[in-house]
Amino acid sequence: MGREPLGAMKTQRSTMPRVYLDHAATTPMAAAAIDAMVAAMRIVGNPSSVHAGGRSAFAIVEDARDTIARWAGVVADAVVFTSGGTEAIALAMRGSAGATRSSSMDRALASAVEHSAVLQSRDDIMTVAVDDDGVIDCHVLEAMLKQGAGIVAVQQVNNETGVIQPLADVAACVSAHGGLLMVDAVQAAGKMALAQADFVAISAHKLGGPPGVGALIVRDPGTLRAVQRGGGQERGLRGGTPNLPGIAGFAAAVLQTYNSGAVAGLRKQLEQRLLAVPGTVINGAGAPRAPHISSITLPGVPGGTQVMAMDMAGFMVSAGAACSSGKVAASHVLAAMGVPAGDAIRVSLGPDTAQGDIDAFVAAWLAMAARLGQGGLS
Repeated sequence: MGREPLGAMKTQRSTMPRVYLDHAATTPMAAAAIDAMVAAMRIVGNPSSVHAGGRSAFAIVEDARDTIARWAGVVADAVVFTSGGTEAIALAMRGSAGATRSSSMDRALASAVEHSAVLQSRDDIMTVAVDDDGVIDCHVLEAMLKQGAGIVAVQQVNNETGVIQPLADVAACVSAHGGLLMVDAVQAAGKMALAQADFVAISAHKLGGPPGVGALIVRDPGTLRAVQRGGGQERGLRGGTPNLPGIAGFAAAVLQTYNSGAVAGLRKQLEQRLLAVPGTVINGAGAPRAPHISSITLPGVPGGTQVMAMDMAGFMVSAGAACSSGKVAASHVLAAMGVPAGDAIRVSLGPDTAQGDIDAFVAAWLAMAARLGQGGLS
């Protein structure tokens, strides 16, 4: 048989059913969030202006702040809007330095499995070891805090493995030594109750809202100073005209329901079926995990190869964090856990993931594993 014309191949691929299993990277926008954004776009006025249009825009921002605060269980003044999770993290990690009278507050500690947004937020971050499941070692953390308190960054849910950190223990340790705790709750928000901390970072596009907007929840404004200065917006903690449509969509998104039990059931079934392939490992399986993320290692098969093979079969997954997977770089998260780097993929489910999606993915992945086990893709 001759080679299929390129045009025909493009047509075939464009009509192939696609199954989205990369919800940890970004989520489909909720219809309510889209509607709220469209309505906000029809408002003409800067929220800082005193005329009628400005007051209307200001009302949208403050109503959204109230909604998100109620959802998060905090007072409205604790919510500082940002451009997303990365900026929220940077504001806490940089803005807390020097915000108190204690010179030791300039120290910064973070678990070794934190998102790159944390690890690259400052040049002086010292990492805290984790165990084989990626859980922070509180004994090591305490020993480091005895050398001087500071800001400590620990994720609520790891973005690659879904592992949940023991934040109650971490918070007690940090508080006992006079430090501040910053929690990256980007992957936890909307799926479980938010952790209690001095700072909590969240992002709208991980829970059905739009990209480009997030928030930092600040327990005590006195522990923070502005990093991005400007017109004094957000009570002087974050300068810049607020993203009115994004904030409106963010508030609508947090009101959506999420059936954690159903998602966790599908994830459990997925993993049990993939473990039929000898040597397959579920990373972090020995620790409590969020319902939607699964990190799967198929030894000897590069994650990038798996991602491409599954994409050709119609399934969208990743080889790690979305911000770094395109670089085909080894995962620092798995390396910190002692997992051989490079052979893992991340499959992340959403509230609309169906049983048929899991069945189809498992069949395609098992077929791929069989082909690769015979010497490579055919």
